[in-house]
This record gives sequence, structure tokens and C-alpha cells, in this order.
Amino acid sequence: MTADPPVRVLLCDDHEMVRAGLRSFFDVQEGIEVAGEASTAEQALALMGTTKPDVVLMDLMLPGMSGVEAVRRISADHPGVKVLVLTSYAGDDTVIEAVRAGAAGYLLKDVNPTELAGAVRTVHAGGAPLHPSVAAAVMRNVSEPDPEHLTPREREVLSLIARGLSNRLIARELALSEKTVKAHVSAILGKLGAADRTQAALWAVRHFPDPSPGS
Repeated sequence: MTADPPVRVLLCDDHEMVRAGLRSFFDVQEGIEVAGEASTAEQALALMGTTKPDVVLMDLMLPGMSGVEAVRRISADHPGVKVLVLTSYAGDDTVIEAVRAGAAGYLLKDVNPTELAGAVRTVHAGGAPLHPSVAAAVMRNVSEPDPEHLTPREREVLSLIARGLSNRLIARELALSEKTVKAHVSAILGKLGAADRTQAALWAVRHFPDPSPGS
């Protein structure tokens, strides 16, 4: 059986020591490899075509172009690439800007190494890892739809989204086709008024304290 290719990660942080530490850490992680490094948003954008990353690990406070603008451009020009924010800032304005720009996940730099590696794998698989304080910031800015508008199956799918599962894994968990899961996800986003899976997952965490099917 052929092993899955490693998750290719592009590091973008203006501190050389941070990049060196991240590179050393990922070098010993199974299934993850560093595709390249950038110290500015402009460098990261220029490297997208040559490094072909699956995930961009992006700081937000960068010299020149902001990390949020880089997230926006990567999301628009490279829709298959996931951007995972790794920063020291969790103010509501910054968090909301990054999520709206297309960030698939948002972690703070106090995250432990195991959680960071897990978050890279999760975001690559279609999940939405978020630091708890970041989740709280987003929830303060998300509208409150009526949970009764969701069907029982949609609630099951949403609970699995909140657990970070991709459409493929949700399909396997619920014995559905991936096409059917995609249809449910689209319906869920529409009913919740959520822009993406991240916002939907946050809504689920708030309304389903135990995010497991049938809860």
C-alpha cells in the first residue's frame, strides 16, 4: 500500500529563530515536510508557485504587506492551499479579519508542539483548528441562527465538522457518499449563514458542547 505523500508546509515568519525552530520541529515529524521559508508576505506569495505547499503557516504581523492580506491573496489565487495562522495576536479585529480573508485555522504561538503538528494535519484534511480564545473572539462576531432549522442528519454532519473531520472522513463515519456529504455541508453553511467550515465549526462548538454525532 502506497503511503500518503507528506504535507508540504511553507513557513512565513519574520523572525529567523522562529522559522529555524519550526523547521527543526517539522523535520522530525512523520508525514510533514518544510517546503520553503519566507520572512515577508511578499516572499511567501512569490514562493507559492515553486514550493507548491499544501499548508502555509502564516504569522500576521509582518514587515510590508500584512499577513491578513497574504491570507486573502493565497485564498484567492491558490484555493487548494490551506492557510494556518500562527501568531501572537488574538484581538477580535485581527482574528475576524484573518478568518474572513480565508484562514482555515488560527493558533497562538503558545501552542504546544504536538498540537501544532496535529493542527497542520487537521487543516490539510479540511478541518478548522482554532485556539480557544480565537474561537471565543469569532463567536462574539457570529450571528445566532436557530438550531432547529437543521435536520437531524445535518446536525450529525455539523458535529463531525466541529471535530475537524474532512468530507471524506465524514462520509466514512456516516456511511454516506462524499457527494452527499458535500450537499449537506452546503446546506448547513446556508442555514447558519456561515462563510466557511470554520464558522460552522465554531457555531457547533457553542451549541453542541459534546460535538459527537447524535448529541
